[in-house]
Amino acid sequence: MGMMGAMVENPGEAVALVKLKVAAARIARQIPPEEHWAFAYTMLQKVSRSFALVIQQLGPELRNAVCIFYLVLRALDTVEDDTSIPADVKVPILQAFHCHIYDRDWHFSCGAKDYKVLMDKFHYVSTAFLELGKGYQEAIDDITRRMGAGMAKFICKEVETVDDYDEYCHYVAGLVGLGLSKLFYASGSEDLASDSLSNSMGLFLQKTNIIRDYLEDINEIPKSRMFWPRQIWSKYADKLEDLKYEENSAKAVECLNDMVTNALMHAEDCLVYMSALKDIAIFRFCAIPQVMAIGTLALCYNNLEVFRGVVKMRRGLTARVIDQTRTMADVYGAFYDFSSLLKAKVNDKDPNAELTKKRVEAIQKACISSGLLNKRGLQVCDTKPTFNPVLIIVVLIALLAILLAALAK
Repeated sequence: MGMMGAMVENPGEAVALVKLKVAAARIARQIPPEEHWAFAYTMLQKVSRSFALVIQQLGPELRNAVCIFYLVLRALDTVEDDTSIPADVKVPILQAFHCHIYDRDWHFSCGAKDYKVLMDKFHYVSTAFLELGKGYQEAIDDITRRMGAGMAKFICKEVETVDDYDEYCHYVAGLVGLGLSKLFYASGSEDLASDSLSNSMGLFLQKTNIIRDYLEDINEIPKSRMFWPRQIWSKYADKLEDLKYEENSAKAVECLNDMVTNALMHAEDCLVYMSALKDIAIFRFCAIPQVMAIGTLALCYNNLEVFRGVVKMRRGLTARVIDQTRTMADVYGAFYDFSSLLKAKVNDKDPNAELTKKRVEAIQKACISSGLLNKRGLQVCDTKPTFNPVLIIVVLIALLAILLAALAK
């Protein structure tokens, strides 16, 4: 369904979609004049449009630090993801990557499309990195070093146990959470969050991505990437790739539900972390991806489409989340609503049904205990058509006219 069709079917999302388009267009015009910073912010928009939007809300100094932090780790991840690089070449690069960020001339050709451009012109990122404050540089260096070492460890190691899974996710995402907490602290805007809570923020996002990206990872050429732990998937199949075949659909869904249930254990920590944030821009930067994660888990749960294609929130709902996630009340409301949608899909015959319900109910209890549910502005489940379709189209035309006027400026 195209954007116009989605807006007609879900008119409550129309305004948010247009506002998102306007915001994206505004950001595209706010590229810094310096060549290295222009490259950094242009590349950020190419490799992560939604992340670029939330970064732009941060204050200038912190915004630059987070932008470079993201690009450094995205480049590191590009090296890890490129299955065409031999292990004996890849491992030393991962281990030494934290040194390369100080070298204005270093670059390494790998990846594809925009990611290849990032790697070919990485010297621009290094140049920008060297202009950051010392506190920001030290935080980025530390996390890049630890992440590179962890990635190198798992190049030659399979994700066998759930402990391995948690360790891998810590290296590739939990450390991002720790690094961001350090950057927030270095900016003077936030207290330094505990490593445990920061780690959970990363693990919740990473496990959601690993679940959602099953098919893409298993079909990777020239070699598949497998991050689902054997300890979980071996209960349902002889080989992880067997889950994508139609004859194994029932077991595949049970395995998927097991994986989602595992990810849910981090949700309460995420709520605690976000509730302690003081700066509204930092809060939105952290909260929007977390709301997207719980929404994606609700969509993936008990959904065979995870093994057939891409499962993700529709653009209109994503736009609403970005536009309307403004307070902790909105976050509690979204977590409560999405966990309720997930709970409604639980089949009592599922092997993990009892544990899934227990974890969902713990999330709901945390949301209710906050006492903020009735103060939220974001209603993620209130998306049913409530207007005459003809009126909707008229409103959309007016909104598009506003968008065109904004773009013209």
